[in-house]
Amino acid sequence: MKSKSDFFQLIYDVVREIPKGRVTSYGAIGKYLSSGKSARIVGWAMNAAHSQKKFVPAHRVVNRNGELTGKHHFGHPKLMQKLLEKEGIKVKHDKILNFKKLFWDPAEELKM
Repeated sequence: MKSKSDFFQLIYDVVREIPKGRVTSYGAIGKYLSSGKSARIVGWAMNAAHSQKKFVPAHRVVNRNGELTGKHHFGHPKLMQKLLEKEGIKVKHDKILNFKKLFWDPAEELKM
């Protein structure tokens, strides 16, 4: 069994693959890593992503409805939204507009 830090590193590796201007969900990452019930663990990893030496674009990971549920972990309540908007992603009321169109599914985009 992998340790929590090993699993977090796998999560960070996937998140680093998300292209600019695209987003994915906690659950999609967990499912890709063969742990479909681990959306919460992916969220914990995103909360700790700022401690990584190599940048992890955690702002590109949202909940299954496209909501910015992790925004309070970015130091400022609007920073997550600003980072997404800088990449051309429109956000209204803490929710990504055109979420389905912008959704990046690691199971389809990455080959294990």
